[in-house]
Amino acid sequence: TRFGTNRKSGSDPGRTPGTWGMRKFFADGYFGQMEEGQDLVAAGYAGLAGTRLIAETKRQELTGRFAAGYLDRLACFQEYPVVLEREQRELKDWEPFGATECESAGEGGILAAVWHLSGAYRLGVEFSLRKIPLKQETIEICEFFGLNPYRIYSGGCWLLASKNGGRTVEELAGQGVHGAVIGRITKGISRIITDVGQGRFLNRPQPDELEKVIPDWKQYRMLL
Repeated sequence: TRFGTNRKSGSDPGRTPGTWGMRKFFADGYFGQMEEGQDLVAAGYAGLAGTRLIAETKRQELTGRFAAGYLDRLACFQEYPVVLEREQRELKDWEPFGATECESAGEGGILAAVWHLSGAYRLGVEFSLRKIPLKQETIEICEFFGLNPYRIYSGGCWLLASKNGGRTVEELAGQGVHGAVIGRITKGISRIITDVGQGRFLNRPQPDELEKVIPDWKQYRMLL
């Protein structure tokens, strides 16, 4: 993908991805669209790619806690179908599912994707952490290493904007991709996590949680 001028704000196309006033356009001229009232959909499992990378590189440490068969299944891609980030999908690939905009939840996890996508349009979001798709294996391995599963590398998980999130989820399921409506696009610029009391604001993207256990994790991504 490339980044172009925001039709609304006329921002400088030379700025970096995910900064204020930017929005994506694709090599074939496709422009995305996102507006207040749309649903926010997660396609694929957040943190799964990072979890599998940990299972591949930290197996010796994990065998004291988890059975070998458990780790073998986690390392097997066929057991956990996801849309691989390296396929370099573009918006036109998601439009048949009802999506009008997309953002890969790669480095920094799905929370980084929420931040970047909402910031690109100067719009707010309200979403629930509990609704974000996570594998039980991701929860358990992240707990073992003290990691935040929402801020760990999530290549293969995508964030989509859709006018009908329920239908998008159904269409994804028809293609073997797990999806869930996790929130909605709102007016303003507030990014609110709705799970806690009156809600709390989403913090800025942090360094990927993988750095805490695999400092040079980026060189191992091809293992996936």
